[in-house]
Amino acid sequence: MMRLASLALTLLGVLPTAGVAADFSLSSTELTPGGRFESRHVFNGFGCSGNNISPALAWTGAPAGTKSFALTVYDPDAPTGGGWWHWVMFDIPATTTSLAANAGDPAGGKAPKGAVQTNTDFGKAGFGGPCPPLGDKPHRYVFTLYALKVDKLGADPASTAAMVGFMLNANKLDRASFTVYYGR
Repeated sequence: MMRLASLALTLLGVLPTAGVAADFSLSSTELTPGGRFESRHVFNGFGCSGNNISPALAWTGAPAGTKSFALTVYDPDAPTGGGWWHWVMFDIPATTTSLAANAGDPAGGKAPKGAVQTNTDFGKAGFGGPCPPLGDKPHRYVFTLYALKVDKLGADPASTAAMVGFMLNANKLDRASFTVYYGR
């Protein structure tokens, strides 16, 4: 069953595949791939008491022809039957190579000009930090950056994460990804 779920997530573009070019990479000065979130990134609500600050991110090696980027953060372990979307941002200009810490706060003014943040499964736009159910095994939080062949994705700011994901996969040139864990 886990192999089928992993295959489904790979086909949807949530988990990386072996065929993704090694040159395009996503990193963070605040997070270590395979590591754990710090309290400043944890959601503030649903029984969690973090600061809900999105981490600083940077990327290199975008493929030729990249016209914009998009970022998603997804928890495939959420007990919903369909995972949990923690952050969706698209129409990030092709000249952008990083996001500042707290760029996931739509009111904070740190997101790149023109970038759009859509509603997450928390019911509002912007970054929603990790907050798995108490006692669950640590959840995986998959950060995925998409290099896109279009300047503008064409999604509405009120689009669901699933709709944006469909449009991302239809327009991607490549993607780079890493996973961080959190449990409580």
